[in-house]
Amino acid sequence: MRHHVSEALGESDAFVAFNEALSRVAKVDRPVLIVGERGTGKELAATRLHFLSNRWEGAFVALNCASLPPSLIEDELFGHEPGAFTGATGPRAGRFEAADGGTCFLDEIGAIPVEAQEKILRVVEYGTFERIGSSAPVQADVRIVAATNADLVAMTETGDFKPDLLDRLSFEVLHVPPLRERHGDVVLLGNHFAARMAHELGRTETPEFTTAALDKLSRHDWPGNIRELKNVVERAVYRSDEPVIGADPIDFDPFRSGRRTSPARASSPAGDGAPTAICPDPVPEFMTKPLKDAVRDLELLRLRQALAQSRHNQRKAAGALGLTYDQFRGVYRRHRQSLDRSDPSEERPRLDGPS
Repeated sequence: MRHHVSEALGESDAFVAFNEALSRVAKVDRPVLIVGERGTGKELAATRLHFLSNRWEGAFVALNCASLPPSLIEDELFGHEPGAFTGATGPRAGRFEAADGGTCFLDEIGAIPVEAQEKILRVVEYGTFERIGSSAPVQADVRIVAATNADLVAMTETGDFKPDLLDRLSFEVLHVPPLRERHGDVVLLGNHFAARMAHELGRTETPEFTTAALDKLSRHDWPGNIRELKNVVERAVYRSDEPVIGADPIDFDPFRSGRRTSPARASSPAGDGAPTAICPDPVPEFMTKPLKDAVRDLELLRLRQALAQSRHNQRKAAGALGLTYDQFRGVYRRHRQSLDRSDPSEERPRLDGPS
């Protein structure tokens, strides 16, 4: 089975250094341990390591050890013989047999029970194991690449992970840098995910983030790393009807943004506990106009505010609106006559303000 390898994107020093270390160890036929936070792309790194190795023509077999109950992991890894347990009506090969000649990737290896760890150690040391219900040895020429976000060293001290297995798996330990340490890669990855999402939605224009939107993305800590960034960017593109994406559609917590605070229930004058009507905020005048007129009035209002705040420096006004200078000039030209009809005592905008 052939696996498609997604392109690993990044140009930060931390990401480049990580990939150089990965490429170096890929050619050495030894176990590798990949350590990183959730969402950093540990499986992508393992896949890339496999296809850079001398085993690239062999199978790449992956197992997320945290996705199975401990009682099933041993069967999933080593297989079983007929009659080994209730329901075992025929022989079944495990993941190690499927990966013979290739690479077996064990994600979240810290979730494997100690009993199964002993058998994995034999695979690493001798390349043999036994199916459940059999004493016949099975040969498996397999390279093990493991990944975790757990502290395996601490787990060896509590008896939850075998020190011998950790020693054998850690011929090389690759630390995947979190996104917050990959300076500059947020914008690169964000543009990549935005373009892919637009294509998926059948849109012809490539999305472009405003300065305010890029600043919002860059200042976020990204606890969910690349997986979180991908989700946030795709949601912003999906919610935007225009190819230029501002800061508003960028939502880091859709659960919180979906909650609405219920208005306070005030008692009636009679004191019977019945709620009184709550007067809504007054609706701005332009909100009652036809959509085209309302959009024009809103743009004019924001233009005047930004120009006043920036003392009519158009480059600064563009930044305040989250627009590039060229985008601002296009909006300004569209409303120039209306702006010229403003209070004549106001200072006229400088068309080419200093940057």
